[in-house]
Amino acid sequence: MPLQAAEILELLLPGAGNFARLGRERASGVVGADHASATACTPKDTIFADGTAKLYHFRGVSAAAPHGPPVLVVPSLINRWYIVDLRPGSSLCQALVEAGLDVWCLDWGVPEDEDRHLTWDDVVARLGRMVRKVLRETGQPRVSLLGYCIGATLCGVYAALQQDTVASLINLAGPFDFAKIGKLGRMTDRRWFDGEAIASAGNMSAQSMQAGFQALRPTAEIAKKVNVLHKMHDERAMASFRALDGWASANIAFPAAAYATWIGEFYQENRLIQGTHASCGRLVRLQQITCPLLTIVTSRDEICPADAALGLDVHAGSLDKTVLTVPGGHVGAVVGRTASTHLYPAITTWLKEKS
Repeated sequence: MPLQAAEILELLLPGAGNFARLGRERASGVVGADHASATACTPKDTIFADGTAKLYHFRGVSAAAPHGPPVLVVPSLINRWYIVDLRPGSSLCQALVEAGLDVWCLDWGVPEDEDRHLTWDDVVARLGRMVRKVLRETGQPRVSLLGYCIGATLCGVYAALQQDTVASLINLAGPFDFAKIGKLGRMTDRRWFDGEAIASAGNMSAQSMQAGFQALRPTAEIAKKVNVLHKMHDERAMASFRALDGWASANIAFPAAAYATWIGEFYQENRLIQGTHASCGRLVRLQQITCPLLTIVTSRDEICPADAALGLDVHAGSLDKTVLTVPGGHVGAVVGRTASTHLYPAITTWLKEKS
């Protein structure tokens, strides 16, 4: 199927397609439309809602006799959840279900303006309620947590506070040692970046965060357009591009109060590693994590460099630790062409072994 005129325009004049799409969305009254209707195809049921968040349970033929504890997938707080269920063949959740695991997923939802007061403690507490709901529904004493990006950091915080309910923990490209976070750390240096001041204006907008990520690789958009031109006659490649580009164009805001803590206590003060971060009234000690731990780093990650993710592996108290490096960048490693041959089999094999 040949490219549509709007797609060709976007390739020749980067950004033009965004303006056209924005005009259509404004005309229909919907801005930042959720592209999940064309993706997120693994069958699931909504089991529970908590504020803007939802808990999904994926259907599977082996659900009656799953392998080991239930698995709760926790995506990033600042992106649409369905990067873990992007499209058939590029879906971590689909791979887990097909491996016979009992798979659940937390959709953080889209924060509203009034959610500017949602604190970091509120977010951790919401994760805790989701875990308890999974345990009640399954009748199991423990759950395996699989966190991606900020979702992994949150899973680490929760596991340190509630280790008795966690069977195993997977950190998929989530930062823990922020002294080694790289370019994003320099961009948010306290000398020129005031998270509290930014948060005082309300939720951190998706556009502002996206601009920061784009600054890590200023030529990435041009490279993407050139790559698409080379593959424009490959419908399979174009279908993958459209799905991923739709997800990337539907970012969400970061609740203001939680954002201020994220920048101040994590990026600027590195409190997780120092053992001085408190959540829900308790100090978070990574040494209190004693369950089997899998840390997954990617070969070309600008958002969460390998050393930042490995902070959990270094400081956790687990005796059973595994480190895996997979090809790709922060997003590409999760949904790229090698994910189904490298990442998905490694995760499913590890989960089955530890259960």
